[in-house]
Amino acid sequence: MGFFEILCIIATTFLAVYYYFTSNYDFWKSCGIRGPKPKPVFGNFKDIALNNKFIGDYLLEIYNKYKDESVIGIFTGMTPILIVKNPDLIKDVLIKDFSKFADRGNSPPVSEKVDPLSQHLAALEPKKWRPLRTCLSPVFTSSKLKEMFLLISKCADHLEQYIEKLVSKNEPIECREVAAKYTTDVIGTCAFGIEMNALSDENSEFRKIGKMLFMPTWKNNLRLNIRRYMPQLYKIFSYMIPQTEVTQFFTRLVMDTMNYRETNNIIRHDIIDALRELKKNPDKMGDIEMTDGLITSQVFVFFAAGFETSSSVISHALYELALNQQIQDMLREEIQEYVKHGNNLTYEKIKKMNYLDKVFKETLRKYPTGTHLSRKSMSSYTFNNTTFNIPKDQMIWIPMFAIHRDPDIYPKPDVFDPERFNDEAVQARHPMHYLPFGDGPRNCIGARFAIYQTKIGLVRIVQNYKVEVCDKTQIPYIIDPKAPVLAPKHGIHLRITKINRT
Repeated sequence: MGFFEILCIIATTFLAVYYYFTSNYDFWKSCGIRGPKPKPVFGNFKDIALNNKFIGDYLLEIYNKYKDESVIGIFTGMTPILIVKNPDLIKDVLIKDFSKFADRGNSPPVSEKVDPLSQHLAALEPKKWRPLRTCLSPVFTSSKLKEMFLLISKCADHLEQYIEKLVSKNEPIECREVAAKYTTDVIGTCAFGIEMNALSDENSEFRKIGKMLFMPTWKNNLRLNIRRYMPQLYKIFSYMIPQTEVTQFFTRLVMDTMNYRETNNIIRHDIIDALRELKKNPDKMGDIEMTDGLITSQVFVFFAAGFETSSSVISHALYELALNQQIQDMLREEIQEYVKHGNNLTYEKIKKMNYLDKVFKETLRKYPTGTHLSRKSMSSYTFNNTTFNIPKDQMIWIPMFAIHRDPDIYPKPDVFDPERFNDEAVQARHPMHYLPFGDGPRNCIGARFAIYQTKIGLVRIVQNYKVEVCDKTQIPYIIDPKAPVLAPKHGIHLRITKINRT
């Protein structure tokens, strides 16, 4: 074969590959929807795939660039994604026309063989999600939260003792790690009836597994990027680098706990018991088999989401309180008003702390734990009062990180201002302009639990300690582009000192 023929083969192969990766890049143009020009292989996500930019920052750039558009068309790899900005259209997707957007659009679809822990409530298709959500919802009612309050308070006691030890060393404290240990203990005690000892044991296996899940390692980033940009290859890749240690850990944990409770006739009415009940009464799930993998996946997602999201809120709240001493003083004043004698903190008192609630909400406004909500159309759909028509299986993203930082909605969005959440300000805003836990039937099932474990942890810290910036505090805040969730590049290091009361 001559040089010219070889050159022709290379050129033809290159053109074929190029065509394959760009063949649908005129999709949004043909729909009459504006958006940035995609690049081969990566679509619009090259900087994110190469860990040069945080996905929330990128979506914020796009959101601002197409300020006057109610929807924007982008591509992750070859997949067209519709970003929905208009709050009325967002409400249609999440609430009014929920039945047409009940799927969260996991790509590729969850698979027990490829990724055993992917069959959780947050990712399941509607057919499996509906009965499972119905059966697990009673675990998170107000009455159950009241029952859990004492358990959470005991974990908060351990948190206080742990901080006391750290404070005695007179060194800056990395607050993300402290908060993660506390929330790991809370989720273990309340959801699984297991003492995880993350605060008392430096070598806690549960904390080790938690770190493995959210550490921006090359394996985690590679897995995420292949899933996002080349879902066709994900199955092959998952077999090559499986999350074996995490899968084995949770499978063993759940099966051992269930067997122990069965043998000793222990009933706690928590997640484990709700799943035991489903296993005993599979008819509640219709024709869906309650496999060990399906059961374990629910425990996995409650652990992962339960500790990471709340620890993120606690550490970010402490960061802002350290930067804003006046807000910290006002919060401490309110806490003292309700908790005058010792630690007589109750569920009802937490509920009455209005300023604490504002601080909590403003923290999640500025630092939402997710960057966007995703949904997938279950049929072709035309948005109300528009000409935008989308086909079945169209992925939709709602960019909550960008919405929360829109100066037209939240003036001076970089300023931490709890008064954004006074009654008057809240009523003046569209309800779809604040979405830290999502909205509609597929909102976060554990939102109330997350709120209370976070608030109790914050109360115990702010009541007894003063939080300040130090030489190691990262100012201004720099987002780590490699982290799978919103996180600072170099941790949250603060100076914490005990408040001595006479």
